[in-house]
Amino acid sequence: MNREEILQEAIRLTMKDRNEQNGDPYENHLRIAKIWSVVLGIEVEPYQVALCMAGLKLARLAYNPLDDSFVDGAAYLAIAGEIK
Repeated sequence: MNREEILQEAIRLTMKDRNEQNGDPYENHLRIAKIWSVVLGIEVEPYQVALCMAGLKLARLAYNPLDDSFVDGAAYLAIAGEIK
């Protein structure tokens, strides 16, 4: 995939498929942040959830550079930027 294809797929997923499956990105990441805050014993912000998920994708890419991890990483960074 080239960079345009990666970004277009990330847009498609975050604006349509994932939005329909998981609801509004802010609300979804807020729910996750609340759970992580309890588990970790520290305050976690919704944008930090998206940053951590992008980090997860980076770790996966270091092991196995699959196209979907590039797409998901771009999507999580975009969501983090929008939430922040």
